[in-house]
Parts: sequence; structure tokens; C-alpha cells
Amino acid sequence: MTVEQNVLQPGGAAKHQQTFLNQLREITGINDIQVLQQALKDSNGNLELAVAFLTAKNAKVPQLEEATYYQTALPGNDRYISVGSQADTNVIDLTGDDKDDLQRAIALSLEESNRAFRETGITDEEQAISRVLEASIAENKASLKRTHPEVWSDSPNPYDRKRQDNCPVGLKNVGNTCWFSAVIQSLFNLLEFRRLVLNFNPPANAQDLPRNQKEHRNLPFMRELRYLFALLVGSKRKYVDPSRAVEILKDAFKSNDSQQQDVSEFTHKLLDWLEDAFQIKAEEERDGEKSKNPMVELFYGRFLAVGVLEGKKFENTEMFGQYPLQVNGFKDLHECLEAAMIEGEIESLHSENSAKSGQEHWFTELPPVLTFELSRFEFNQALGRPEKIHNKLEFPPILYLDRYMHKNREITRIKRDEIKRLKEYLTVLQQRLERYLSYGSGPKRFPLVDVLQYALEFASSKPVCTSPVDDLGASAPASSMLPAQTSPSTIEQQGPSSSDVPSTSPVQRSIIHKPFTQSRIPPDLPMHPAPRHITEEELSVLEGCLHRWRTEVENDTRDLQESISRIHRTIELMYSDKTMVQVPYRLHAVLVHEGQANAGHYWAYIYDHHQNRWMKYNDISVTKSTWEELERDSFGGYRNASAYCLMYINDKEQYLIQEEFNKETGQILVGMDTLPSDLRDYVKEDNKRFEKELEEWDAELAQKAQQEKLLSQIPRAPAPSPAPVQAGEPEYLEQPSRTDISKHLKEDSVQAINKALAEQEDRGPEAIMDTAIKLEYSRLLKLAQEDPPPECDYRLRHAIVYFIQNQAPKKIIERTLLEQFGDHNLSFDERCRNIMKVAQAKLEMIKPDEINMEEYERWHQDYRNFRETTMFLMVGLEFFQKKSYMEALLYLIYAYQNNKELLSKGPYRGHDEELISHYRRECLLKLNEHAAALFESGDDQEVNNGLIIMNELIVPCLPLLLVDEMEEKDIVAVEDMRNRWCSYLGQEMEPNLQEKLTDFLPKLLDCSTEIKGFNDPPKLPSYSTHELCERYARIMLSLSRTPADGR
Repeated sequence: MTVEQNVLQPGGAAKHQQTFLNQLREITGINDIQVLQQALKDSNGNLELAVAFLTAKNAKVPQLEEATYYQTALPGNDRYISVGSQADTNVIDLTGDDKDDLQRAIALSLEESNRAFRETGITDEEQAISRVLEASIAENKASLKRTHPEVWSDSPNPYDRKRQDNCPVGLKNVGNTCWFSAVIQSLFNLLEFRRLVLNFNPPANAQDLPRNQKEHRNLPFMRELRYLFALLVGSKRKYVDPSRAVEILKDAFKSNDSQQQDVSEFTHKLLDWLEDAFQIKAEEERDGEKSKNPMVELFYGRFLAVGVLEGKKFENTEMFGQYPLQVNGFKDLHECLEAAMIEGEIESLHSENSAKSGQEHWFTELPPVLTFELSRFEFNQALGRPEKIHNKLEFPPILYLDRYMHKNREITRIKRDEIKRLKEYLTVLQQRLERYLSYGSGPKRFPLVDVLQYALEFASSKPVCTSPVDDLGASAPASSMLPAQTSPSTIEQQGPSSSDVPSTSPVQRSIIHKPFTQSRIPPDLPMHPAPRHITEEELSVLEGCLHRWRTEVENDTRDLQESISRIHRTIELMYSDKTMVQVPYRLHAVLVHEGQANAGHYWAYIYDHHQNRWMKYNDISVTKSTWEELERDSFGGYRNASAYCLMYINDKEQYLIQEEFNKETGQILVGMDTLPSDLRDYVKEDNKRFEKELEEWDAELAQKAQQEKLLSQIPRAPAPSPAPVQAGEPEYLEQPSRTDISKHLKEDSVQAINKALAEQEDRGPEAIMDTAIKLEYSRLLKLAQEDPPPECDYRLRHAIVYFIQNQAPKKIIERTLLEQFGDHNLSFDERCRNIMKVAQAKLEMIKPDEINMEEYERWHQDYRNFRETTMFLMVGLEFFQKKSYMEALLYLIYAYQNNKELLSKGPYRGHDEELISHYRRECLLKLNEHAAALFESGDDQEVNNGLIIMNELIVPCLPLLLVDEMEEKDIVAVEDMRNRWCSYLGQEMEPNLQEKLTDFLPKLLDCSTEIKGFNDPPKLPSYSTHELCERYARIMLSLSRTPADGR
């Protein structure tokens, strides 16, 4: 049961109505209350049908009076029933208004909804949310059936999953549950909330429950949430699995529909579920007194709605949890709040004669934890789909809320009036300034100060005359083309000659296309614009006037700019006086969404109040962060990531973030010491299980080490290992993006830009960018057309080379080049930053129908696969040269398989298939010889080790060699390996060896072409493009110097 249902039960029907209206506004982006109400009427209260009506543009706009918009704010309306009112809860009377049909339809719909709620304890809103949970769980189960390992599959090495020192514990994504992780981590890091959950004791009369399905859900969910919080406190694991809590959320609701809902609803409903659980406990513990619910005390506040309707005033109180704010059209959080606190048009609420209608909201009680829900999704009716709002919205680390408090409403109104007056004056000043900065009456306008300067330069210029014919110099036509006896000056003096008169003779008509001979030559022209006739006195007066006017304009412009700056500063400091900074709220958590409206990923930035730093909680990954990173990812406008929920806490309520102390010693309690005894035992048991995992892994490694020691007859060099991760800095397991790969292109882009600047120094950023792109494309085209030696593969240097050689569509190449010059690595200086912005703007202008983005992603995925295949090949060959054949084999197997898939799309998509096949085959032959030698030794341990090599490495690989009958060398190699082991059948040997050979040979000889799954691909080191090219060249050069039989 929600707070409104607990406290405002008489307004339950209107509360549901308003909830539906809010959801419709959120989903469709339509703000007209009349349209939304009509849609609800037409759909008989069915939310999904209402959305369908609105999105299909079938909603009818009723011709209602202006007052209808404000009817929800009228005294007596259920939405604003005062807290504690005693209206009859069993009667829903919405038919007294003159809009009978509309209100009756809503009443009947809500009555039916409430009837279902009374029977099941589940609201329609909760059932809708369950659809997403079911989809989430279904996705998780489906992922278990997939052949290939997912990003979130656990590493087989438990040390990869071990918590490092006191690093915060992450949450595993169990199938589209990143929203759950972000919300839970934000709440867990509120120490007061953590204490409430950990110390929650189920009611003593729990055996008498449930009274309905809703109560049946609360206690099991609280139990799992306690366990989850306890693991986050004391687990030795790097991350823990929240599946059981999510399963309970899913099991609480049953629905066949899978419609996606807004993620912010989960935060709201999660608090509702917790509130319900604590309410059961609170009602049990009260002794005749009014029960207090700690969730209500922590997360819910009250505001006063003060309104005017046709000159009549009203005031009503309402409770709130998450406070919704619109993002579109606002630049910062205060602007959003100012707009949310005023609805309609209010001229002056304290004026007795006001005829305007509207209402203001004033906070009367702020919760210790204040959550703002940022509306970043709206429905695009033109496109028929939801869209995300990527606009930039700034918010401060400290938010002062004094201006929104009811106790300050009089002074706030005065300040708002003053700000309104200043903004009006500011508009006038900006218009005046614009006339100075954009002077002229034509389509092109210039700063007036520049116009005067140009006029001054023109007036001061001295004319230097020359003829246009003489000015051509050596580039003019031959002298025979000009009449010898005529010069431009004499023509001017004598006037038109007979040669200037057109003649009808063919000869003269043949010369008509020679402009300098047949056209009237203009008078002497100056080499640059300059006055023709001006006296020294006139020039002196004019220069004096222009100098004076320019100075006056400069002074006027500067005064206007200073005045505008002063007004901006005055507005900024309007609420900075001491009386208006008494209610500080500190930013505690920012929940971020990256992606589009229909898909994306969620994570959270949470402030560590004791270490005074920001932390990034991204599912299993918990890493240090900065305010700068938070700004970039949360404000919006930078990429597809932006905040959708802000959690502020009262900066004066230190108990929210205060550590617990031992009452006897006074020392701070940390870790397991903060847990109740039952949870402490639960965490200890889980830690024991994890320690057992570590011991079993150590034992397994020790056994493998012993086996490798026995196999040490073949010397091996130490395997190259990836760069170590710094302690305390967990890494996030995700596939590198094109941006990560493209960082090396910065130098190439800068060189192209510098060349373009050298060629077109005086051109704008767009022209320079176009030239730079052409230069870069020419360079890459030249590389693609060259025929380099094997050690120099230009495809590794740039994706464009790969695309050109494989005949990628022109649009793919063009967009890739734009992305290169629009990459944020170019934002290090002003010139490159301007070009980067132009490239980004052009990328945004590309329409969906102009390029197939699925095809675009496929090309780039193929290129990433090509680089990955190159690394498998390179590392495998390095191990081979070090005679580490077992390690080399696994890399070469994956190199061959990936390369074969690439080559199926085109001959230049991958590497030399014969090269990879040769070294894969050589690894198998050498390992087979080694295993045979171990078997021939007769020693039990060595025999077993030899058979392990055959069963775990050789036999699983044989189908890979037999699958392609065209590879004759592979088939011969398989037969050689089989013959080697079959040769032992005619030899005398110990009975135990004979028995082992008999058991093994059927596996070797009956090897079908069915390819069995291997373990996960080996981990690849992280190479920059320069390192990759260098190491690839080195290994290929060494191969060319080393003879390889059969290749």
C-alpha cells in the first residue's frame, strides 16, 4: 500500500486517476490534460488502449472551458484532499460535475480497479511492472541456454571473483536487471536505510499472514533484501547474485503481457513494497498510538497546493515521494523546479482582484531523502515510437531548497517578481546588443564596429591605378590578338573607334569572342577598392567621424554587455543571501541511463561521504570516479547517457550517513560487526563456501602444475600475460567500443587537419574538415591499393583500409571517417574541437533512411573480429616459437575458426588460411609425439599425463582437421597421429598399459566430424594499434626467416 493509500485513502480513486494521467503524459509526451482525460474516457480507463488512441492520433480534443484544466486543484477534489480528512472511503462520487460522462467513466474504471485491488492486493500499476520483471527473468533463463559465454557469465577462476580489500561489492546482472542494481546500490549506501533493512525483524504473528497476496510478498522480499544487504556488507566475493530477490518480485505478479514500462516506476514501487513491509511491523508494535513507518519518515514529504480559480483561493496538502520534473526546455535543475512548482497562469496569488487561474506548490515538509525523477522519455507521434530526450540538464552537488519552502513563500514571490522584471529588462538589452552585433538590413549582417572599421580602412586607402589588361601580365593572350595601334588609354581618350562597331562580315564576327579586343575597355581601376576623388580636408573630417563613431559604438557595446552580465549575476545571486541557504541538500546518488527509449543500460554514481569521492556502480564493477566524469555522463547533451533520477539527502541530517558506534567502547563498527547475529552467520556460511571454491581451485592448479612438471621434457617459455589491474580498481567486463579502438587515430586526424589548415588557412571549420577528410581518405586509399609484404598488414592500421579492400559501401566509409573526426579525442585544442563539432553535427544530420545502421554495425563488428583473429594468431605463433605448444594450440584453434568465418564473406576479410592451418597442424603433431613418448616411458604417472594430453587436447581437435575434406595435409596429419598409436598394438607391454591403450584407441579412431564445444576463448592482452602492428610485424618477420617444412 502506498503512502497515499495509507494516509489519503479517501482520495484513492482520484489518486489512481492522476496516476494514469501522469503515466499517459510520460508515455505519450502530451501535456494537454483534456486530451489525456478524453483518451481515458474513450478507453474505459484501460491505460494501454488510451496510449493506443493517443499514439494513433485518434484522441478527440473536447471543447471544454479553461477552468477544466484546474479542476483537480479545486477544494474538495480528491487529488488534494487534506491529510487526515475523514471522507467516506466506500463512495466514489465523481458525477457531480457537469462533465458527467467523462467522470462517470473514470469512476467506473477506477472502481473496478479498486475492486481488483481489494481482492488481490495488487494494483494495475504493479501488474504492469511485473511484466518487465518477467521479461527480465525470462531473458536470464534464456541466456543460460546460449552456447557462447555471455558478458556476465562467472569466471571459472574464483580469484577473478574475489573482493579486493574493502572495495564495495557489486551486483551481478542476472538478465536486464541493471536498473535493479543501480537502485539497490543507491539505497544501500544510505547508511540509515541500510540499518533499517538489516535490523528489520519480521512480525511475531507472521504465521497469521498473509491476509492477501500483497502481504504474502512483503516479508519474503524483506528477508531476501536483508540477505542481499548483508552480503554487500561482508561478502568476500567481488560481486553477489540478486536473483532470489528479483525472483520474488517476479513471482509477486502474474501477467501474460510483456509491455515495457518506465524504469523509474521500479524505484517508486520498490519503496512502496518496503513501506508495506515496515507498516506491518509498525502496526504490530504500536500501543494505542499512531504507528510511524520509517520508510515514510525517510522518503516522503508534503507540499501545499495554493491556487486561485476565477478569483477564489484554495489551499490543500498532498504527500509526495519521488518528485517528477520535466527536462525538455530547461537548462538546469532550478529551472525545472520553478516550472514544476507553478501550474497554469498565476498573475498574483496575493492579489484580491486576480482573475487569473492557476496554482503554486510549496514544500511544507521535506523528506530526509529527496528523489527527483527526471522525465527524459517522450512519445514521438510523428514517428510512432518513444524517444529519449538527450538535452543537457545541469544539477549542483549542493541544492538549496529555501526558495521552494512554504515558510519563505512571501519573500520568494518578491524575488520571483524581481527576477521576472530583470529578465524582461534583460531581453530588451539583448535585443539592443543584437542590433550592434548584427548590423544591416540584408540577409548578411555584421558587427557595427567592424562595418565602421571597414569604412575607415576604405576611406584611408590610396588609389593605385592599373589597367585590367596590364594586370594580367604574362597570362594575357598573345599580342597578335590585340590591335597593335590601340592602347586602353587612347581608346578611352578617343572614344569608341570603328572597330568597336559590330560588322556583318564573317571575318569580324569570328573575332567577337575576344573580350579585350571587342569589348569596351573600362577606365583605369585601382588595384584595391579606394576613394576616387577625396580631398585631404574631406578625408580628415571623415576619418575623425569614423574614429569617433567607432569608439562610441565600442563603448555602447561594452556597456550593454556589462549590463547584461550584471543582470545575469544579480539573478544568479538572488537566492544567495543568508536566509535562503538554510535548507541544503547534498547530492547522494545519480542514476544514469545510456541508450535510447527502447533499450539501454543503467548504472549509478554514488557519493562516498566518508572518503569524499564519487564511486561508479556498474553492475559487477565498482570503481572510483570524479565529478567531471559524472558531469559528462549525467548532464546529457554529450552522448546517449544522461541522468534519469537524482537522489539528494538533507545535509544537516548527519544520521543518514553516520557510521555506527560500539556503545561500550565508542569505536566505529565496520563490516561484519554491523550485522545482526543471524545475518552474520548467513554471511559467514557464504564466505565459507567461497573459500572452499578457492581451495578447490588451488588444488586443481597444484595438480595441473604437477602434470606440467612431468611434461617438462618440452621446454616452455613463460606465457605473455595481460597488463595487471591495479589493486582496488576492479575492471568492467565489456567489449571494447570503436571509440576505444579509435584513440590511436588521433595523430592521423591531427595530421590531416594540419595539412588542410595549411592549404585553406582562411576557410571555416566545415571547409577544413571536408579537406581533411579528403586528405585522410586519399592516404588510406593509397595504403589499401599497395601490395605490402606479409609483415606489414595495413588493414590493422585503420578500419577504412579494411573496408576499401573488401568493397564496403560508400556510406559506411563516409560515416566511419566522420566518426573519426568527430571523436572526442580531438577536443584538446580549439581548432580540432571546432572540426570535431562540425563532424558531430554532420553525424546527427544523417537520417535513418540514408544509411543502414545494422549493416554499418556489421561491418565494424567484422573489423573487430578481424583484429581479434589477428591477436589470436599472433599470440599463438609467439607461443609456438617458444615451444609452448599446448598454449599455442588453443590460440591457433580460435584463430583458425574465426578466420574461416571471416573468409566466408570475402577473400580479403581475414588472414592466410594455409598459414594458420600449418601451425595448428604442427602443434598437434608435436603434442602427439610428446604424449606418445610419455606413454612409451612406462611410468604410470607419465603414461597418465600422456593420455591426458591426448584426451583433452588432441582428440577434441581432430574433428576440426577432418571437417574440411579439401585440406589434404590435415587429413594426412590425422592419419599419422592415429598410426603412431596403432603401432603399439603389436608390441609387448604391461597389462595395465594394454588396458589403458584399449580404452583410449576407440576415442582416437572413432573420431567423428562433429565439433565439440571448447572452453571459453583464452584471454587476449590489450594492445594498442601501434603495439599490435609492431608485434605482428615482428612475428611474421621471424617466420619468414624460419623454414617450415610443408608450408
